[in-house]
Parts: sequence; C-alpha cells; structure tokens
Amino acid sequence: MRVYLDNCCFNRPFDDQESLSIRLESEAKMIIQSKIRDGKLELVWSYILYFENDANPDEEIKNRINEWKELAVYIQLGSKTILSNGKNFQKLGLSEFDAIHLACAIESESNYFITTDKGILKKRNRIFKIKIINPSEFIVNE
Repeated sequence: MRVYLDNCCFNRPFDDQESLSIRLESEAKMIIQSKIRDGKLELVWSYILYFENDANPDEEIKNRINEWKELAVYIQLGSKTILSNGKNFQKLGLSEFDAIHLACAIESESNYFITTDKGILKKRNRIFKIKIINPSEFIVNE
C-alpha cells in the first residue's frame, strides 16, 4: 500500500501536544512511520515536500523530516500534469502547496493521502481520485 504524507502530517509530532486530537494524530503518525520502516507501507516523497520542508526555519525539524526521503519507494518529480491538476484542486479552494501535494499523490498512484490539514479534510468528499484521510483515521481503518 502506497501512502503520501503531506508536510502538515510530517510536522504533527513537532506541534504543541496540549490538544488531545493533536496528540492522537501524532501517535498515529508515529505508527504509520513505523509501518513504513518495517516495509508494511510504501512511502511516496515529492519535490513539493522537499521544497516546503526546506523552508522550515527549524534546522533540526527540517533535517529529521528530510530523512524520510531516504525511505521513500517513489519520488514524484514535477510535471505539467501535476501543475494542471494542482490548478484544478485550487479551484476547490485548496492552497497552491496543498493542491500540488494532492496532485503529486495522485500522479504517484498513492492509495492514501494522509494529512492533518482540516482545510483539505473538509474538501475530501469532492476529490475522488485518492482516499484522503487523517493519520488517526488511517490507523483505525487500516
């Protein structure tokens, strides 16, 4: 099973853990990472993940997230198709980066787009080419 984690998902364990929902998503994300390390899930990385993470001012977090690129079974490069699909997702109200992440996940034939971004999750019923889910839901439903 091929999964694409967006930048919000990769950053979840580094967020303030006071909220129960954030703690649960962080724990679920760590379980997903464990399954990736064990070869039970295939991780997809993309050029937009690298670009967005590279802008992180916290060097330690940036480096820890970039390590996941080495475990990816597939790295999605940019293409005209991705940009075109991204523009279509922007018409649904997604930000440019979120739209490109989603287009990369679809182009890489990922089975799941895993995110903690509530804006994306609210629009998932309008996107049919991939299953969009948060980490907690993924762990419960897998």
